Amino acid sequence: MKALWHSPLFGILLSVLAFEIGLFINRRTKLAVLNAYLISVLLIIGVLLHFRISLASFNVGGQFISLFLGPATVVLAVPLYRQLPLLRANIVPIMAGVGAGSVTAVASALVFAKWFGLDPAVGISLVPKSVTTPIGIEVAKELGGITPITVAAIIVSGIAGAVIGPALCRCCGIRDKVAVGIAIGTASHAIGTTKALELGETEGAMSGLAIGIAGLVIVLLAPLLVRLI
Repeated sequence: MKALWHSPLFGILLSVLAFEIGLFINRRTKLAVLNAYLISVLLIIGVLLHFRISLASFNVGGQFISLFLGPATVVLAVPLYRQLPLLRANIVPIMAGVGAGSVTAVASALVFAKWFGLDPAVGISLVPKSVTTPIGIEVAKELGGITPITVAAIIVSGIAGAVIGPALCRCCGIRDKVAVGIAIGTASHAIGTTKALELGETEGAMSGLAIGIAGLVIVLLAPLLVRLI
């Protein structure tokens, strides 16, 4: 069994199987809180703890799953291409919305970190919590943050956005499809975008666009905001 645990096949199969179980549960229950990604993460953690398998052993195969993060994010450009006329018609409010959301995400992380007396390195690690993982990791490294904390924060923000994002938009009276997509994508990156795609092609396309713009905004502004706050 130990030989299997150290095999790349173990991490890949466990990741795929856990996600398929998450999808099955989510589709059968149709409950937003039972997000497929959240379920798969909990299942993987449970298996590793129960059989006392180290994270390093899991990552022998799990790291190959991470290689697809970049290509998967790029694929989100397909629905965006189909919505180019809508993008052109709303380019100014889209850029303003993503910019405001990105600045708020960075500033709120730093302000709350100081408010709760967190270590500066921890606060910096939370700065890129609302961008997709590859960008967030590089931003955290550049600013001197702690990468594992950044990854955890990105996962939490993504799942939270996917679970409560659509309901929050409805509660706030946000009905416009472009606005909903931009809000979800800016706050909860790729995980939120998977939920936005379920809402509709327009929401998914705008959410995918927000991922790229938010990533660029945070890469450019995060170092400045870290020094100011």
